[in-house]
Amino acid sequence: MNETTLPPGSPNPAVDASCSPAIPDGILAVIFDFDGTLADTTANQEQSLRAALQPYGLDLDTDWYRRHFGLSIHDLLAALPGAQQLPHDEIIRRSRAHLLAHMHTIAPIACSVALLHAARKAGLPCAVASAASRILVHPGIEALGLSPQFEAVVTREDAARGKPAPDPFLEAARRIGVPPERCLAVEDAPDGIASAIAAGMHVLRVIDGHLAPTGESAEDIGSLPSGAGGPMPPGCALGRAAARRAATRNGPASVPAPPTADSDR
Repeated sequence: MNETTLPPGSPNPAVDASCSPAIPDGILAVIFDFDGTLADTTANQEQSLRAALQPYGLDLDTDWYRRHFGLSIHDLLAALPGAQQLPHDEIIRRSRAHLLAHMHTIAPIACSVALLHAARKAGLPCAVASAASRILVHPGIEALGLSPQFEAVVTREDAARGKPAPDPFLEAARRIGVPPERCLAVEDAPDGIASAIAAGMHVLRVIDGHLAPTGESAEDIGSLPSGAGGPMPPGCALGRAAARRAATRNGPASVPAPPTADSDR
């Protein structure tokens, strides 16, 4: 039996066809979250944090963790019941060591990667806006073979405030020179979706490995702030999106830069 193995980061025609990603009219760029959006890292992240908390006798409730997955580990520990008085720096060090040791095991989320390749084929710049630290995000992107696809990568050290504040997405838009309202954000977590909407972007949500406009899926997203469930504008073919970009983009947009965040805050 002959099977063709695609190298990491390569588009899969079968997946492209099944996902059928559509980009709305007027969109000039696509900005992706990383964990849970481009890469299926939820289980690895949860296992690593649980292992790091174990020496302190604190268990990690799976339901709680899945509701807060979009937060950075710093914000997770600040919000986690019973963890406020624990040595956060040591827990983070242990968790990251575990994650880095298993980085080669992360898997891409096929529909998100298909959208990425479709956007790049249409000539749209793409970026990453992640709540995680650069020490994890850059190796993760490299492990998936996707580094050449992004014009900018924004991590928690690059924005004054993390998600759900809009800063990470605004910084990504500023770096690629596209107004936020002309960006399509791709996210999986409520805090990330709230961040993208606060930045004024259109949003696709990753649900069970598939892409859905916010407010048009079967999943209850009532935890999102008011306005976060509004439907996206009508979709269009990728070719029309590229044509609109070529016709309307007249140089870098002016997007204010947020203050620089303290590293590893």
